[in-house]
Amino acid sequence: MSPVSVPSLGARIRQERLAKGVSLRALAREIGVSASLVSQIETGKSQPSVSTLYAITTALSISVESLFDAYEGQGALTATATVSGAPATVLHALAAFAADPGRRIGPLVAAGARETLELDSGVVWERLGHVPGTDVDFLQVTYRPGGSSSSSGGLMRHAGTEYGYLTSGELVLTLGFDEHTLRPGDAVCFESTTPHRYRNDGAEPAVGVWFVFSEGVQ
Repeated sequence: MSPVSVPSLGARIRQERLAKGVSLRALAREIGVSASLVSQIETGKSQPSVSTLYAITTALSISVESLFDAYEGQGALTATATVSGAPATVLHALAAFAADPGRRIGPLVAAGARETLELDSGVVWERLGHVPGTDVDFLQVTYRPGGSSSSSGGLMRHAGTEYGYLTSGELVLTLGFDEHTLRPGDAVCFESTTPHRYRNDGAEPAVGVWFVFSEGVQ
């Protein structure tokens, strides 16, 4: 059973851009790419690289996780406003479960039921779970041979704290001025505002579990 594709990534990006009142050209200028590339991403003619996707979400002040769930509950916000005495995040999650239990990803996610995003430069993200009301990227990440988080070779930076654990293959992490080769069983953690890039120089896919916590992203 193959993973479940997440449709209309570009449409979700466009929806968020329009909701923020940002023009296509302004977004392209902000992230340093051409307006035609942003247009191609929004229309599904092109997929963003990891670095471009994070640049877009940073510019729009949204989380990557929100692109999996473009609508997570007006009902959750209403419930938070009418109930007092409990943490807002807990209320948001409980209200989201009640409003639409089908959007709850978990507590068990079967291997064949993962939602996936196919990105540019040979990178695949598979969503391992999600609790509504939280801005956490919990992913199985695959870098195919020759794959890289940046199609241009540049380093990326974004909000959050990043944790990764490689289960197979080899992955080269450029972090600031240093390079580290990750092998199966190796783990990394760092502030995602540090310029970084991943690439797979090997002949086998590099697969690992990544957890990115984006505190404060709305």
